[in-house]
Amino acid sequence: MKKKNIIKKIAIASTLQLSLGGCILNALNTYPICAYENINTVNGIVDYNNGQAKIRILPNGNQSLVSKQFAVYKLFQAQISNTSINYFYNEEYKDVIEDVVSNRLNKDSISEYEVIDYIQSLEDHSSSLRELIEEIRDQLVSQGYSSDTFTVTNTLEDGSIEIQGLQPGYYMIDEITSVQDTHSAASLILLDTADDSCDIQIKSDYPSIIKKIEEDDLNIGWNDIGDYEIGQSIPYKYETYIPDIKAYNTYKMIFHDIMDEALTFDSDSVQIQISDSEKTYTVPSNQYSIVENTDNESFIVQISDIKSIIDQQFSNGYGQKVLFTYNAYLNEKAKDRSGRAGFENKVALEFSNNPDTDGTNDTGMTPWDSVVCFTYQINAVKTNEENQSLQGAKFRLYRDENGTQEIKLKKVENVYVVMNEDYLSNAESDEMISDENGLFNISGLDQGTYYLKETQAPDGYRKIQDSIKIVITPEFTTDRNSYYENQGASDQVLETLSANCEIKQFLNGLLNSGSKALQTDVQTGSIQLKIVNQTGSKLPVTGSSMTLILLAGGSLLMIAGLYNLRKQKNEKLD
Repeated sequence: MKKKNIIKKIAIASTLQLSLGGCILNALNTYPICAYENINTVNGIVDYNNGQAKIRILPNGNQSLVSKQFAVYKLFQAQISNTSINYFYNEEYKDVIEDVVSNRLNKDSISEYEVIDYIQSLEDHSSSLRELIEEIRDQLVSQGYSSDTFTVTNTLEDGSIEIQGLQPGYYMIDEITSVQDTHSAASLILLDTADDSCDIQIKSDYPSIIKKIEEDDLNIGWNDIGDYEIGQSIPYKYETYIPDIKAYNTYKMIFHDIMDEALTFDSDSVQIQISDSEKTYTVPSNQYSIVENTDNESFIVQISDIKSIIDQQFSNGYGQKVLFTYNAYLNEKAKDRSGRAGFENKVALEFSNNPDTDGTNDTGMTPWDSVVCFTYQINAVKTNEENQSLQGAKFRLYRDENGTQEIKLKKVENVYVVMNEDYLSNAESDEMISDENGLFNISGLDQGTYYLKETQAPDGYRKIQDSIKIVITPEFTTDRNSYYENQGASDQVLETLSANCEIKQFLNGLLNSGSKALQTDVQTGSIQLKIVNQTGSKLPVTGSSMTLILLAGGSLLMIAGLYNLRKQKNEKLD
């Protein structure tokens, strides 16, 4: 194989009018069919463990790299000396590179020398070099060539990411984030890694969007996974950034949200804030519109011209952060679906995508980003010590051991459903009563501690005086920020579910107490609780054998006493 020494250089980074990259395109559809495995960043780093070279990708202004995808093509191998680099084909892509260059030079065949000479001749002609790389990349995609790919799930502290473990070579890095109907939406970066490291900046001119749910337990905070009671306020947020939109006359953003039917949207809770390092602007409600239940979507929120807002409120160009927050809550439809697969909520962002139009019709759409929440239930049964079902036992549920913070419940069919005070505070609470089979089920519970109080025992049984303490403990994946749609149905998110109870009971003058692990089913999110009422020994009653013995003994003593008294009187008379 022929080799040629050329002076080492770093080529250009250019924005391309491409919507999808590194994937096989379906000619009848705009969605990609990826032919290679994708990996995620770990603490902002992708490590291919194949060499010492590395590339650092910097964000464009304030735009986040999180959720972006990249394809990495190594077009040429490289051998490095102190003064030059010797490039030669990466055999995997050789045929495509030769075809593209030979067509441009109108040659039936071409040597490696000529290919490298031609690329080198374009060093001072960035537009021609960009067109060449676009064509190579288009051919690689259309013919189904593979590449290494990765998704940014987290970044380094400065917002950048680092690709490590690369061999020296001439690399093409293409942003392939799936954005439907984009006009100018992908970044193609061509560079070599002859030195130990190099920095490049992404040139995306379209927004991405990230959705999060706030977990209120264990100081978890914003992430992709949560668990809640039915009726409890669930905070959600989107984050996006304003791209470079100076070429647009107007620029719109439309937030599309689809939530599980067991979730209810609180439109009054919507808040949109735009901020940079100097200012935060809260968008008033007359500058956006909300439409609910349209086109199979739960709601959409549209800002018709966010560019005019930015131009009026900010003086430092573009790149501002957009924070969209709102609340929802689990409704009664959640009562029969505890545990996996959870209740999903997802968002996609539609945005203006062609500066050559008035911005009203030509739009692109980001990929959907999903989060999930879960809830749990207790399946309780009331029996005696003979395991016979007991009907008519009555209970109430509390947040505290002293019974001052009652949790309101509503009986729906055969289930007692939690009515969290966040949204259902005015509702009347139903007292739980065990049915003819001793059963009563409580649905819509969060993780944490609850207290079950027996308020009335079945006829003939003593009431349990102290509250029964129940602790529910789910275990989730440690990777709480990489959730994808329908993952909640697997064991990769809600991994395990455990629970235990503590009960105290006086019986025959003795205190019986203890803690017990309860049987659970993580798939159904259910906890099995058996509550036993025991009968105590009867008190002595009038007519018992002991009473008769005592009475008989007393009679004999009386008779003996009278006899002795009479005998003493007779002796005195004599």
